[in-house]
Amino acid sequence: MALGIIIHISVGTEKRTEFFSQERIRIGSDETCDLQIHTPKADKQRVWFELENADGVFRIIDFDDSLGFTINDKPIRRFIAVTDGDTISISEDEISFAFFSLESKSALIRTNREQPHIAQFIEEAALESASSAKRDDAKAFLREFSRELMREISWTTKAITLVLLLGFLTGILYIGFAVNRELRVSRQTTEEQSNIIKRLEDKLGQTSNQLGELDKTNKDLMKTVSLAPNLRVEYGGAVCLIVGVYDLVDKRSGKVLRYADPQSFRPNPYEPTENEDPSRQDMPAQVGITTDGNGSPIEYDFIGTGFHVGGGYIVTNRHVVQPWEEDDNVKQMMQMGNGRARVKRLVIYFPNIATPFPMKVRQLGGREDLAVGTVDASTLPADLRAIPLETDESSSAVGKTVVTMGYPSGPDRLLAMVDEAEAKSINQRFGNSRTNLINFLAQSMKIVPLTTQGLITDLDANRVVHDAKTAEGGSGAPLFGQSGKVIGVNFGVFTENTAANMAVPVRFALDLLKRAGWRSPEELQKAADTTGQVASNGGNSNTSLSPKQ
Repeated sequence: MALGIIIHISVGTEKRTEFFSQERIRIGSDETCDLQIHTPKADKQRVWFELENADGVFRIIDFDDSLGFTINDKPIRRFIAVTDGDTISISEDEISFAFFSLESKSALIRTNREQPHIAQFIEEAALESASSAKRDDAKAFLREFSRELMREISWTTKAITLVLLLGFLTGILYIGFAVNRELRVSRQTTEEQSNIIKRLEDKLGQTSNQLGELDKTNKDLMKTVSLAPNLRVEYGGAVCLIVGVYDLVDKRSGKVLRYADPQSFRPNPYEPTENEDPSRQDMPAQVGITTDGNGSPIEYDFIGTGFHVGGGYIVTNRHVVQPWEEDDNVKQMMQMGNGRARVKRLVIYFPNIATPFPMKVRQLGGREDLAVGTVDASTLPADLRAIPLETDESSSAVGKTVVTMGYPSGPDRLLAMVDEAEAKSINQRFGNSRTNLINFLAQSMKIVPLTTQGLITDLDANRVVHDAKTAEGGSGAPLFGQSGKVIGVNFGVFTENTAANMAVPVRFALDLLKRAGWRSPEELQKAADTTGQVASNGGNSNTSLSPKQ
């Protein structure tokens, strides 16, 4: 059993040897360590490793794996036994520790015993013969003396001596065999225990990895479950309701196209029409489109969704700001009256803001159903968020979670969120004018985007197909990915198949924004840093850098 351990320490060119007899030994750069090592590189105070005496064997029970320890040029492991001559080292720092155990029986050989008693006459005879010049006589004397002595010893004594000698030798052999057997069994037991410890360490490592994967899965699941509520809180205020009104005007004169006044076709304005009096068959069944008269102007209102990406820039669909391109009836009337569409009013409403903001269309997509508009950034609230756009195309994949926020079904969906009696009262007051109705809802702080969550069901280079529920009016809404950034812009709604809603990939919106003059937050920050650096350098230059809006 080890009474202690001798440690030979080598730190660069400095060497030292220490002896420790306690059961637990702490080695490191911390002041609480039993053996403290201080080098310029080991400036952080911590425990490097700990030894513990278990059943007479010192084992490594803990170590700091960031220091790159090796034992006999092999990676160090917990609970490994330290034997004589083992060396633990940190090669990069030229630090090593050599270990030697101190056993209860000393490994050094020494002799300290009394000399056996020699008869006086034998001693005198030996001295006399040794001093004689005749060495042959001395030899003959000793030989004769030995024979005489053997004759004097009885056979019984000789037999007893022989038996004792044989018994002694047999005992020595038995003890040696028993000790060897015990050592062999002990070595086998130690190897089995080491193998068991190694298997337990491997299982512990596997269990730790499984726990890590389970924790990661749980975090991803929690993130997915809370994705829609978090995005609603974070960016819901930056999703705007787009409201507009357009009419039709003559291409040549610019006059407003109207429905022809039926009164102008009556011989007598006080007589009933054909619809009023079936007996009248001479009235025209259908009136035309004209720029004259007092007929009602051909005028339509439209709604959609957009979102703020910073600097007053709004992203939406082309068909939201040019709805006449998707209406076959309007196209037919424009063809009949040689007219064109003219936007009379185009504003956006943000949640929790009573007043609308006028918007101008800056860029229209070509093949992609996208549009970029702008509002005066100086009139926007300072706390209005800019929704981030995803630049990593690998973030979109079939099966991943998506969230969309918009205004499907327009004011009808907003009214469905209020009390039934209140909704009925509002409809009675403003039912004939959607513009007035939306103004009232904005002033009542009832404009709130609808947030839905789904999965990507299909994907190609030009579209993202998903099943997050939406409806007419939700066009132009942002489609968020699992990263919390926009991966697409909704443009198509299939009412018969909710798993086939379409979105334009966000990379097309990024190209359109850059053509419109938009700059990403990273570009703005870089420009601001450059401006600050130019200002700090001083000089007489009148040139300054400012973010392009």
